[in-house]
Amino acid sequence: MKKSEKVAFVIDTLEEIYPKVDVPLDHKDPYTLLIAVLLSAQSTDARVNQITPLLFAKADNPYDMVKLSVEEIREIIKPVGLSPAKSKGIYELSHILIEKHNGEVPQSFEYLEELPAVGHKTASVVMSQAFGVPAFPVDTHIHRLMYRWGLSNGKNVLQTEKDAKRLFPEEKWNKLHIQIILYGREYSPARGWNIEKDIITKTIGRKSVINSI
Repeated sequence: MKKSEKVAFVIDTLEEIYPKVDVPLDHKDPYTLLIAVLLSAQSTDARVNQITPLLFAKADNPYDMVKLSVEEIREIIKPVGLSPAKSKGIYELSHILIEKHNGEVPQSFEYLEELPAVGHKTASVVMSQAFGVPAFPVDTHIHRLMYRWGLSNGKNVLQTEKDAKRLFPEEKWNKLHIQIILYGREYSPARGWNIEKDIITKTIGRKSVINSI
C-alpha cells in the first residue's frame, strides 16, 4: 500500500469511528483551555477535568488568578502532578496576559510560546481548538501511532509533527489530531494492546511492529 493510500485509509477509518469530536479537556474559553492544557502535561485528561472545576471556581480568568498566591494555586492543582512548576507558570502567565495582552490569550504561536510553562504543543492545542488555526499538536498517542503506522520514523515529536503536516491535508489537522488521540487510547494503547482490535495498525502497520507482537 502506497503512503497516500495509507493516509486515506487512516482518515476514512477515523472519520467512521469518530465522526464528531470534542476537545477532551473541559473549558469554556481560550484562557481556561490554555490552563487545562498546561495542567495536562504528564497527567491524564480525566484527572485534569476533576481539578479544573475547583480551580476555575476560584479563578477562571487572569485577573482573578493573580489574586491567588502560587501556593494557593499549587494546593488546588497538586493531584495533577508537577504542581510546583505548573502553579508558578499559571500565576506568571496570568500576570503577563494582563500586562501585555489586556487579559486576553494571544492568537499567535510566537506570543503563546513566550508565556511561562507554555511549550509548542500547548500553543498548538490553543491555536487549533480555541482559534481554529490549523495546527497538529503531537502527544504521546500520536507519536506512537504515526510510528506504528509507518508514517513517521519515531525519532522525536518534532519530526512526527512535520510528517503529519506533510501527509495529512491541512483542513483536517484540527479534527484529525483529536481523532488519532481517541483512537490511540481506545484501540492502540502503549500497554495492553490487542492488535486484533486495532484495525488501522493491523491493515497498514509497520511490518517490524506487527512482527514483534
